[in-house]
Amino acid sequence: MQLEDYFDFQRPDDIRVKGTRVGIETILYEYIHRARTPEEIANIYTSLTLEQVYATILYYLHNKEAVSAYIADWLEWSHRAREEQRRNPPPVVVKLMKLKAEREAMKKANDSQISAG
Repeated sequence: MQLEDYFDFQRPDDIRVKGTRVGIETILYEYIHRARTPEEIANIYTSLTLEQVYATILYYLHNKEAVSAYIADWLEWSHRAREEQRRNPPPVVVKLMKLKAEREAMKKANDSQISAG
């Protein structure tokens, strides 16, 4: 079995662990940025085997320059997407934020009444 056989290369910006919907960026972010062990990663993402986690890390180590660029692009896209969502949240998020603000205002008013009383 070749190392590449562990992955589905769907697009240049979308490499997934074969048989799962998990992108290699998910595993490698945990490994590189959160310093998790392969065993910890396999315990967190139960749809992955320990062998798949190790294969992903090995693929990264064998293709460090290309995979590092892949992850950097993914991180940049993620930050842009989060910022866009923050600026233009979906209607359900707006509604939840409004409900939370109302609840906090009611709690504050109740706390003020208790303190004054």
